[in-house]
Amino acid sequence: MRPSLESALRQSAELTRNNQLVKAMEVAEAAIRRADGYEHAEIRQWLTDHAGDFVGRED
Repeated sequence: MRPSLESALRQSAELTRNNQLVKAMEVAEAAIRRADGYEHAEIRQWLTDHAGDFVGRED
């Protein structure tokens, strides 16, 4: 996955933790729209692996 996409996902997680869900969704959606088919699978895996990042919990 391109570093810019991962950065956007991390930013989305940070925004979610700060109760800015609408902005978080906008950032994540923009990243997902820029991703190619291979990156979609990587994004799904990243989201699974980092679900705790969105709620401030370390798994």
